Amino acid sequence: MSLVDTPVQTAPRTRVNPPLLPRLQRRYEQVFLDHWNREWGGKCILHGREPGPNAVRLDGNDYLGVSGHPDIVRAQTEVLRRGQDSVIQSGAFLLDSNPVRDLEKSLAAWIGKEDGFVCQSGYAANVGLIQAVADDQTPVYLDTLAHTSLWEGVHAARATAHAFRHNDPGHLARMIARHGPGLVIVDSVYSTTGALCPLAEMVEAAERGGCMILVDESHSLGTHGPGGAGLCAELGLVSRVHFITASLAKAFAGRAGFFTVPAELRYFVLHHSFPNIFSSCLLPHEIAGLAATLGVIRRSDDGRRRLHAHTRRLRASLTALGYPIHQGSEQIIALEAGSEPDTMRLRDALEAHEVYGAVFCAPATSRNRAMVRLTLHATLTEAELSHVEAAARAVARELRPWDWPIARRARAGAAA
Repeated sequence: MSLVDTPVQTAPRTRVNPPLLPRLQRRYEQVFLDHWNREWGGKCILHGREPGPNAVRLDGNDYLGVSGHPDIVRAQTEVLRRGQDSVIQSGAFLLDSNPVRDLEKSLAAWIGKEDGFVCQSGYAANVGLIQAVADDQTPVYLDTLAHTSLWEGVHAARATAHAFRHNDPGHLARMIARHGPGLVIVDSVYSTTGALCPLAEMVEAAERGGCMILVDESHSLGTHGPGGAGLCAELGLVSRVHFITASLAKAFAGRAGFFTVPAELRYFVLHHSFPNIFSSCLLPHEIAGLAATLGVIRRSDDGRRRLHAHTRRLRASLTALGYPIHQGSEQIIALEAGSEPDTMRLRDALEAHEVYGAVFCAPATSRNRAMVRLTLHATLTEAELSHVEAAARAVARELRPWDWPIARRARAGAAA
């Protein structure tokens, strides 16, 4: 027998990890593995085909198309080339001379607030702020579609969460009357549906109830308001809102988060926001890039106009084709197929036509309300917009979106 024909001798397989706690093993098998095999067909629901060179990507959050902007790249590379001495440490130790403070002051002034904090992510911003400004005696009122990071912030504060119906200021007012003054939390634009919050009415309900209010502007900062300063600025509500938070991974296309605070609370929050205390600060080139991005965004009125025009066009086209997208109005478009298997079929059908969205399912949505989320951006071309419309037309013939559960519910509600 030649060496090539000799069977490979393998060592006996040894255990790499110690046994799991039986409770975790059972939960993995019952809660996840069964679902993986039965609902998802043995593959990850979030992962479809690899996008090709002709793909139209509607699965990101760079709403204004600022990634790779020469001003941003130049700012980052200049810092990297200088190789300046910097100490990577907790953000709580940064002095006022650090460039982070310049960025924090610039962002706060742009929004119309006194001060703020830059942190590692939008998730960290929401958890850290809420943990600092609420406690176990503070009732917190959240819109049912509020981002998960906001709910986790309430959990971190050991506060009691009270959910009110989505975009229903009347229900919020009744909840406040029942449980007393506290903290109201809403998103300006909701991340799964693209629904616009009735902010003025929410602020009025909070004021009548003696509450503070926090507005997460992750999906409106950069895309709405004068110079992109957000929906609160657009509506003239900045001085009536206590706290504004945002992920800087959306229109800023970076890796950071931000929240505003009154100047008098700066050192209180500095000593009570655990994500800020127990995480390292951003790197110098990241700060330089975000500072340059702020300048680019403030000058991007044309990009905002294009984004809103694209939104109006595609929403009108999809509605005319029978897609039930009535739950939103902004640049995030939810194609809510319902069940997870149906959503995977929708994802696969769109990708077969080279249109790529992002699958959202539990825990990002409620059970049986899974969706493919399309996020529009300012740099879409006429050819790409037409391609998306043609793909949506072909997919509608195949999957009949007018028969999806959300469409049937809407018809039933209209008939009632």
